[in-house]
Amino acid sequence: MTNPVNHQPQPEAAPLGTARLGTALLTDHYELTMLQASLRSGAADRRAVFEVFARHLPHGRRYGVVAGTGRLLDAIERFRFGPDDLEFLGGAGIVDEPTLAFLESYRFSGNIWGYSEGDCYFPGSPILVVEGTFAEAVLLETMSLSILNHDCAIASAASRMVNAAGDRPLIEMGSRRTHERAAVASARAAYIAGFTSTSNLRARYEFGIPSAGTSAHAFTLIHDSERHAFASQLESLGKGTTLLVDTYDVARAVRTAVEVAGGELGAIRIDSGDLPVLARQVRNLLDELGATKTRITLTGDLDEYSIAALGAVPVDGYGVGTSLVTGSGAPTAALVYKLVARASASEEGVMEPVAKRSVGKPGRGGRKWAMRHRDQQGTALSERVSLLPPEPGPLDRELLVPLVEDGEVVGRTGAEEARAQHRASLAELPPYALQLSRGYPAIPTVFDPNGDDV
Repeated sequence: MTNPVNHQPQPEAAPLGTARLGTALLTDHYELTMLQASLRSGAADRRAVFEVFARHLPHGRRYGVVAGTGRLLDAIERFRFGPDDLEFLGGAGIVDEPTLAFLESYRFSGNIWGYSEGDCYFPGSPILVVEGTFAEAVLLETMSLSILNHDCAIASAASRMVNAAGDRPLIEMGSRRTHERAAVASARAAYIAGFTSTSNLRARYEFGIPSAGTSAHAFTLIHDSERHAFASQLESLGKGTTLLVDTYDVARAVRTAVEVAGGELGAIRIDSGDLPVLARQVRNLLDELGATKTRITLTGDLDEYSIAALGAVPVDGYGVGTSLVTGSGAPTAALVYKLVARASASEEGVMEPVAKRSVGKPGRGGRKWAMRHRDQQGTALSERVSLLPPEPGPLDRELLVPLVEDGEVVGRTGAEEARAQHRASLAELPPYALQLSRGYPAIPTVFDPNGDDV
């Protein structure tokens, strides 16, 4: 793979690995107080179904992107209360002794279904369905929402940026603009949505995301001259490297860069100023100097709108930081984790729908299934959500896949598979979905109780 900044082939990723730290305390206090009270009432062992969904898409966007599923499955496997956790909970008086005894042996043994990572979703899409006892399932609420709300928000913003960029590559470079662990998750989510590489080395180590990077303004400033800085970088990294040319005077820096590297210079990067004007001037100058193959990469507070505005400008790639890691104005996907069904008190083996009825946030009870209805050309027409398993026709695609069966992860996929899934999912949406202006979801979500109204 070639990256947009350095334009050199990437070596094989290092073996994946990360510290196997427990995740059980990545939760809210009230999850444990609910557990304690349900153990006393007897409701803890009652079968229950929770669902993760969004009531709306942020900022009038046309679609959302599912991301974070792989990270969530890893976190569920590590959701254990170790001796230190239990000592803390007991010593702080957060839960009582019977609850501590329950937590000591806690293992999620239920079932989880979800949309494939990288798939698109819409308001009401049941992107995660968790079935188990109330006690088992309720404890996963905070962690599930923490991971999915963040990663879906980043991937949804990243997808819009990738669409705006067309065939021009993007590098994720937001590590210095967010929490250190959020930076790693953001890099993964952006890659799933189509970014080609990241500046974050931890993301490469843990997830195999291609990494890239050359130098900052500090490298130029520490040298006695710009020429010396460029020559040093070229000697170290080769002529295929990317030289940063906006530390002092851009035109003079471009001339110096070509003089030092010759016409074989890989790329130059512009990080400030009037980017459309500078990019055109620099392209003309590079061509005049014979560096016709030298690429131009733009960085500096870009988002999907500024990237789209640069579509007619002769550049070759972009680097995006702040807007990417903050979801481009929507740092959360507004996902919720709601109880939708519980075991009937009167009919053994029967699950009865339950739903919140308050004004403003009404729920829709019952365990859901979902499929995407498409036309003869394969273009999505609607999201069909039902209370019974659907009977898909030849043009329909079932959306929920098994992720966990009887407590064992069965649906883990890597970033490359999720990336391919996103390309396929995006390709089936109508062209309207790719517009950046505010609008309605690209396809309607149709609630069909019987699953057969297609």
